[in-house]
Amino acid sequence: MITARAAASFDPLGRSVAAARGFVRDTLHGWGFADIVDDAVVLTSELVTNAVVHAGTRAEVLCLRAEEGVRVEVADRYPERELPLQHPGERPYADPDRENGRGLMLCAALATRWGVEYTATHKHVWFRLDLPDRPVGTRSAGPVVPDQLLPLADSRVRVAVLQIDAADTVSAWNEDAEHIFGHPSEKAVGRPLAELAAWPQTPGTGTGIAEALRLSRWEGSYGIRGADGRVIPVYASHLRVRDAHGEPSIVCLLVHDDERALLQSPLRVPSDGSQLNEARLPDPFEMFIGSPAPDDLDGLLQRTVERARDMLDADSAFLLLATDDETELEVRATTGLPSTRQRFARVPVEAGTNRYGSARMPAVHDDLSAVPGAVPLLEATGMRSVVTVPLKVEGRLTGSLGVATEYPGRYSNEDALRLQFAADRIALAVESARLGELERLRRGSLSFLVEASDLLAGTLDRDQTLALMAQMTVPTLATWCAVYTIADQTSDPYLSYVLHEDEERIDGLKDLLSQVSPPEPVREAGARPWPDASLTVGGETVVLPLLARNRVIGMLTLGRPSEEHFRQEILELADDLSRRAALALDNARLYSERTAISRSLQRSLLPPGSPAIPGMEVEVIYRAAGEGNEVGGDFYDVFPIRPGVYGFAIGDVCGTGPEAAAVTGLARHALRLLAREGLGGPAVLERLNAAILDEGARSRFLTLLYGELHPQPNGGALMKVVCAGHPLPLRLRPSGEVTPAADPQPLLGVMEDLELYEQTLTLDPGDVLLCVTDGITERREGTRMLGDDGLTEVLTTCTGLTAGAVASRVLRAVERFAAEPASDDMAILTFRVPHQREGE
Repeated sequence: MITARAAASFDPLGRSVAAARGFVRDTLHGWGFADIVDDAVVLTSELVTNAVVHAGTRAEVLCLRAEEGVRVEVADRYPERELPLQHPGERPYADPDRENGRGLMLCAALATRWGVEYTATHKHVWFRLDLPDRPVGTRSAGPVVPDQLLPLADSRVRVAVLQIDAADTVSAWNEDAEHIFGHPSEKAVGRPLAELAAWPQTPGTGTGIAEALRLSRWEGSYGIRGADGRVIPVYASHLRVRDAHGEPSIVCLLVHDDERALLQSPLRVPSDGSQLNEARLPDPFEMFIGSPAPDDLDGLLQRTVERARDMLDADSAFLLLATDDETELEVRATTGLPSTRQRFARVPVEAGTNRYGSARMPAVHDDLSAVPGAVPLLEATGMRSVVTVPLKVEGRLTGSLGVATEYPGRYSNEDALRLQFAADRIALAVESARLGELERLRRGSLSFLVEASDLLAGTLDRDQTLALMAQMTVPTLATWCAVYTIADQTSDPYLSYVLHEDEERIDGLKDLLSQVSPPEPVREAGARPWPDASLTVGGETVVLPLLARNRVIGMLTLGRPSEEHFRQEILELADDLSRRAALALDNARLYSERTAISRSLQRSLLPPGSPAIPGMEVEVIYRAAGEGNEVGGDFYDVFPIRPGVYGFAIGDVCGTGPEAAAVTGLARHALRLLAREGLGGPAVLERLNAAILDEGARSRFLTLLYGELHPQPNGGALMKVVCAGHPLPLRLRPSGEVTPAADPQPLLGVMEDLELYEQTLTLDPGDVLLCVTDGITERREGTRMLGDDGLTEVLTTCTGLTAGAVASRVLRAVERFAAEPASDDMAILTFRVPHQREGE
């Protein structure tokens, strides 16, 4: 039965894939389905990519919530594109080397069920992800059992009773709660339960604390932080009630976790009505671990070391898991040991100095002081007597379990056999849980890398790329990170970016790293230790090279506090991220260099300034389109030819880039040179036309408005113009009349023999001459275009304005004509003859 639904549509754009991932992630988190978010995000990413990129249509995503899980549908409007069929001799459709079909391969691997449905207008690809099974408590009467099989409890049984109000804060705290946790009532009441609870302390809590407090009834394990700071494992039963006024609250009953039998609901009677076999022998695994067994690896390992410690009356216990190659053991759970003996520290397996020589066989050490280094984990802990046993599955070493005490000679071979018996009972469950954890990590890593690749591909800004690298690393992979960059092969590494999960410690971290020589740039991939930084900053520090295009462009350094260690899976994920980040950083560098070169070239193709012309107002506005990495084809110039005579030009070369830049530079410099040789307008343009054609295959056609300006003593101006294929100049009279100021003639760079002619006009006081490139007249909004008529209409509103004001009004009108940014360069050249009284 569907209990909730959420839907969204996404345009056929690349950024829609990230938006779809965010939609599914937010939806599932809102529904409390955190267990399956990673798989859903990965599958949605692939299916939406197929729709918006490969099919090129809108993608419609529908999420359906049911009691057992969630169903996600991705629909595109390309029903004709059916699933590819596999023919004999061909690669399967789900080949990872192909661009398409990956989403279906992932559906087959990750989804509980999946399928494809077709309609007349849509193709629906759907998948279903079921939630993990969560045991539900039931009520029933237990059988009569001998006294010796009854559960253990203290002689004075204490049950903490808490009441949680609608704001999730403690409103009642009984005497037993004070005794168990050490908090007096006056200090506990009014505090949020989330401040006291360590959630989850032990497995079986598939929900979060906020969700659990909203359920009508909940039962499970977690921890409560005592007054001394220690976490006390408890078993809890929550019941949601309401008072006479209808106000809801939660009554919580809590006991020590090893007394859970006082509250724990009995197992459910089979639905067919048959009774459980009371004579069934107890399961050895359940006898050692307890029932219900934790359903996650960390909880199972922690429960194991606690049970092992209690079984042999030890002071401490520890459990290590073997790496995949069985060459090292990794600390995964401890109890009774100093905090410095943290998880994920590694020790070699084979015998030798500081090596764990007793991993593959049970071993008893009467006094560790007589065999230093036998168990590296216990050095400087005060432990003297220790027994260790291997965890094996089908003869393969999967881990090691040990218990220790401060007294020498405590353990015997019989104790080792007891511990080995327990280890044999839990080895398979531990290995299954470990493989499940690795699978979850793999899926989470896949989701992480998909998101990281999308974010890194979305920017070509160097500084933003550096910031993204750091933000994706901290705190997901490390406590802090620093990025060093290398400008070229002769430069030393430079500290470019530092980030710490505690923002107040960033400046201090920079100071510490500045005291250490940068890590040596090594081309070998993978993480390596950085001892210098570890000694200075403290904790564990590793360095990963940033390799791009067969050279080292920097280093990514990651650090953790001294009590934590990097897991191999985290380092492998960081290595994958560093490769993607290095390519993104190098792309940003190349883009920045190309942009800088383009801007420098663009500036060189435009005049440094316009000369002051007596009796004339001259205004120029130039706007380059695009992102700044292409040289535009529009240009303008105003320059003196001889005393009292000035040349002006505004043109547009076909296209952009280096070829267009070559023609632009040729045109601007040739115009000045030929005009100063005394040639008239037609002769200047005819020689320029010949020079463009001489460029051969590199030539581009050119539209050009060229003219000579002769200021007159009476305050007017005589103009001689030639308009070669360019938008016609417009003349604005003080009366508001707008007329073309020239006739159209052939453009340059196409025909060899041109017969151009010069036209003469006189600008009277108050007249304006407006010259533009086609980026102005061809401004579009959908199917509408500004055109010559639209420009004329704008110009009629400019009577009485200065040349600068006219140019600015025209530009604003053009920009407001369409919502999208301009796709073509725009140049505006405006002349105006002021009235004599304006110049006084």
